[in-house]
Amino acid sequence: MKPYYPVVRVFGVLLGGFSLAMLVPLFLSWYLQDGAESAYDEAFLLTFSTGAGLWWSARHAKGELKVRDGFLMVVLVWTVLPVFACLPFILHMGVSFTDAYFEAVSGLTTTGSTVFPNLDKLPASINLWRGLLVWLGGMGLIVLAVAILPLLGIGGRQMFKAEAPGPMKDSSLTPRMTETAKGLWVVYTGITIACILLFRWGGMNWLDAFVHSFSVMGLGGFSTHDASFGYFDSPLLEGIAVVFMLIASLNFATHYLAIHGRSLRAYKDDPEARWVMLTLIGSVLFIAIFLFVHNVYPDFSTALRHSAFNVVSIASTTGLATVDYNLWPMFAPLWMLFLCSFATSAGSTGGGIKMIRALILYKQVYRELLRAMHPNAVWPVRINGDPVPQSILTAVLAFGFAYMCLIVSMTLLLSFTGLEIVTAFSAVVASINNTGPGLNQVGPSTTYEVLTDFQTWVCTAAMLLGRLEIFTLMVVLTPAFWRR
Repeated sequence: MKPYYPVVRVFGVLLGGFSLAMLVPLFLSWYLQDGAESAYDEAFLLTFSTGAGLWWSARHAKGELKVRDGFLMVVLVWTVLPVFACLPFILHMGVSFTDAYFEAVSGLTTTGSTVFPNLDKLPASINLWRGLLVWLGGMGLIVLAVAILPLLGIGGRQMFKAEAPGPMKDSSLTPRMTETAKGLWVVYTGITIACILLFRWGGMNWLDAFVHSFSVMGLGGFSTHDASFGYFDSPLLEGIAVVFMLIASLNFATHYLAIHGRSLRAYKDDPEARWVMLTLIGSVLFIAIFLFVHNVYPDFSTALRHSAFNVVSIASTTGLATVDYNLWPMFAPLWMLFLCSFATSAGSTGGGIKMIRALILYKQVYRELLRAMHPNAVWPVRINGDPVPQSILTAVLAFGFAYMCLIVSMTLLLSFTGLEIVTAFSAVVASINNTGPGLNQVGPSTTYEVLTDFQTWVCTAAMLLGRLEIFTLMVVLTPAFWRR
């Protein structure tokens, strides 16, 4: 056990810090007297005392986390933290551990799938807690830890590398990893505040403005209403949401560099940004024309309005909805589900394989076609003019293979349990891409409550695999990882 004391110590600090987040809904519950105060009291005390106990037991363990420790730390955070995050749901709502854990994982992984019906009738503090989980998970609790743990004498670079999305994990924005994490969080928080104020200005009450801003910036689809964003029926609010979903779909490192350098050049230099924007805007126009031609809406402006919000929402893995797009001609929701696999940037709060991997895979395929015609020619894969190292090409190809195998195997597993194939496939794709709603029985007008406990756990595993980008979790599950 002693070799893992540094991990235990750091996780204890993280758990204690996470317990402080419960004070936010606790204060709201106390202020509104919504009846959930005791649930947060108990959850806070249990979480804080557990974190303090872990820290105390390993308080003498000092030093920088190693690569192995970084992987273990990240997996512990994203699998064990939801156990404590789900306590308010169990203590106040009396739901099963399976459903409560699913909801907590869905929040922290910014998936946005829910098993809770009657969201409009939930206590305000419960809805705020759900939204807060999405917001905290959006940028990643690990990045926040990197900014704070050095103050406690605990280095965090290995954790940041294990958590960082995308294939290029070694790049830094600033010489010190702490400054990198702080810079990202300042940008993330500042844009979130702007979103909250604009939602409030657009007509939302403060609770709705906070929760939906958390969901939009975290690209997770938790809402305070069963009708999701369609509850507001406001083109103005939908337009605000679309803008901030597009912002959150881009690399926050790019936002940081643009703001820090007071120049838009950072977006021009980002190879993903233009492809993300072109893909999303092009798909919005294409689906709007498709819906208008198929007489789904009587005029093009209405088709464009609903296409803009729902295509951007699903493609960016947000998962909010204004209409039941499950009723559209099947091509449209399938195209949206396809987009959520890659239409966000690495370093954003979105899920999927990320645009950078999609670009690398496309260029690798194109290179192989050229090599088939010219076997002796040298055709390096380039991103932004720079050749991509062979190690990254190999890693991306391996990731793509694992990604496809997991989707197929999990779809077959859900189908084996009796779930019809479209529901099974869309539930897996929506879960592993951290998107939220799927199609048919798990579409935007329903919840994942229809699934059995086993099916729920399959989707929970898919969400965790997607959030940890598959290999981080799979590495820890291999026997070689535990050999010293």
